[in-house]
Amino acid sequence: MPALLPQLARFGTVGLVGLVVDVALFNLLRVTVLDPGVIAEGPIIAKIVSTSVAIAVNWLGSRYWTFRLERRRPAAREAVEFAIVSLGGMLIAVGCLALSRYGFGFTSLLADNIASNVVGLALGSAFRFALYRSWVFHPRRTPAAAEAPGAAELGSA
Repeated sequence: MPALLPQLARFGTVGLVGLVVDVALFNLLRVTVLDPGVIAEGPIIAKIVSTSVAIAVNWLGSRYWTFRLERRRPAAREAVEFAIVSLGGMLIAVGCLALSRYGFGFTSLLADNIASNVVGLALGSAFRFALYRSWVFHPRRTPAAAEAPGAAELGSA
């Protein structure tokens, strides 16, 4: 548990940077080129684009800071796994936005932000942290853990 708290704090910091990128880009796109008055599906497209950019930022922060001791080689495999989990988190946020807009009829800029950047992001973040920690960056999956004698027993303590 003591090792989990600093890691959770780093995850939160990386997530905060990703959040700023995501929210700023979402709102910029939402009120300019993807305005729902011009493009009906604009907010959904804006969320997909903004989250995709934030995923790239978060992967770099997660790989090189949050989970730096657990990162694996090859990086490409880790990136694919990270992208799969991140896309799941994005689907949660986009699903919340779609439900708000099309299920409940809330179409204002504020409603879009609450649905996608508050509710969707909170649910998606919990989903991502659990899977990043248990699958993508799990310590037992690192080459060092596989090669070092007794490392698996130390990791399970």
